[in-house]
Parts: sequence; C-alpha cells; structure tokens
Amino acid sequence: MTEQTRSTPAYAVAHLRQVDVGDAIIEYLTRIDATLAPYGGRFLVHGGPVTALEGAWDGDVVVIAFPSSGAARAWYDSAEYRAILPLRLDHAHSVAAIVEGVPEGYRATDKLAALQGA
Repeated sequence: MTEQTRSTPAYAVAHLRQVDVGDAIIEYLTRIDATLAPYGGRFLVHGGPVTALEGAWDGDVVVIAFPSSGAARAWYDSAEYRAILPLRLDHAHSVAAIVEGVPEGYRATDKLAALQGA
C-alpha cells in the first residue's frame, strides 16, 4: 500500500438501473448502514436527481466515502456486507467500483507528472 493510498479517501461508486424495489431491496437498505460503520463509510450520494450534461443518463448513482481504499475494500469483502450483497445483485442491474480519491490540494496538472513518468 502506498502512502497516497493510506492518506487519501476512497469511494465506492455504483450506477444502479432497473431496481426492483421490493422486500429484498428494502431489507438491503435497512441493513447496509450497519455494515458501513466499522469501516468509516458514509453516504455522499444515494440516488436522487441526476442532471445529464452530456449524453443520456439512466438510473441512480450511489457514492459512499471511506477513509482509504483499504477500508473500502475491507467493507466490500466483509462477511456482513457479503451477507446482504445478493439482495442488491439479484434485484438491480448495476455496476460498482472502488475509486481512490486524491489528496488535499491536488491539481489536474499533477496527473501530467504521473503520465509523463516524472
């Protein structure tokens, strides 16, 4: 694990489409908060209106913040979350990923150094 990985936040991001809001999704939503707490996870975005600026957008966006990518991965791999994950997977079409954030003060030109091998 790099120093940047330890010191930067990470985000679990999901794009959900065609959600069957029935008993399984209700149970998932009822139980997910308890799975986040031990890993420092908190919702930043949980559905809500999306204003498409380019192209068409369908579905909902969920963004959950974690203190690090290690914490995000530990949450996703935890027995508690794995116990409820099928409730979402079986009742929604979705894609999900863990995305590492950037440190405070980051600027777009910082990416140039990484791309140019500096």
